[in-house]
Amino acid sequence: MTAKSTSQTRTGLFPGRALSGYPVSMPNICRVRDVTIGQGHPLVVIAGPCVLEADEVQMAVATRLQQVCGELGVPWIFKGSFDKANRTSLQSHRGPGMDEGLEALLAIRDRFDVPVTTDVHEPEQAAMVASKVDLLQIPAFLCRQTSLLAACGATGRPINIKKGQFLAPADMAHAANKAIEAGATDLLLTERGTFFGYQRLVNDFIGLGDMAELGWPTCFDVTHSTQLPGAGGQPNGPAETAGRPERAALLARAATAAGVDALFLEMHPDPKKGRSDSATMQSLDEGEAIIREAVAISQALNPKPAMTP
Repeated sequence: MTAKSTSQTRTGLFPGRALSGYPVSMPNICRVRDVTIGQGHPLVVIAGPCVLEADEVQMAVATRLQQVCGELGVPWIFKGSFDKANRTSLQSHRGPGMDEGLEALLAIRDRFDVPVTTDVHEPEQAAMVASKVDLLQIPAFLCRQTSLLAACGATGRPINIKKGQFLAPADMAHAANKAIEAGATDLLLTERGTFFGYQRLVNDFIGLGDMAELGWPTCFDVTHSTQLPGAGGQPNGPAETAGRPERAALLARAATAAGVDALFLEMHPDPKKGRSDSATMQSLDEGEAIIREAVAISQALNPKPAMTP
């Protein structure tokens, strides 16, 4: 499904957005191929496995996403990482690598006619990745890296910048400005939890509103927000990130009610066997339930206009 296939609109709950240093009249939208994210447009689902795995894994996830999003009439973007360069342990699985991973993403895009997105970790990757995918994703830990933001901005591709767990919401204006000054025109800012003491992330919904008022569409990362960083693993094994995946639906409902423009979540046919973020990924059934609840909330807050007789 794409934005063209539904007439549902969203007015948003953050009126008068304006990015610091840029005109108020600048459109509050992010265009990703034929999907438009932002005020006055449907809630968008960005989802997929954490790291790209065997073809049958991502195909199963994409098939379920196409089914549920098609039924609900909401646009979606497939996400999968070819490399997880920020793993907790050197022994952790990182992914198939750029060449194989980009081919896997192209297979999804061609089969399902859906935009695709993946992480970019190094400036040297930006041009190659941008030639294959529709949306570049900046990992949260790298949101202050000037060279990376500039390289991604220079490609002209839309960019999803995840807010660092260490960063104040208002400071995301600096990350956005770097990408814009390098040539980006379409940006999405994602909230994914803030460090609170040791091995705990919390979600600041006041801060979410503050970030939304910077002027760009906002996304809420449902599954990463349930992480307990470094709290997993065995005493003699590699360190791992634990999580509270049972709270994902609660957070998705809250973020949708708060007025975000998109939801990000990671899904897997068998989360316990996932090669990355197995402690927070949702099963296909759980992910579908989250999407259905979120769309219902979004539609209740932003009902379709009544038909004129």
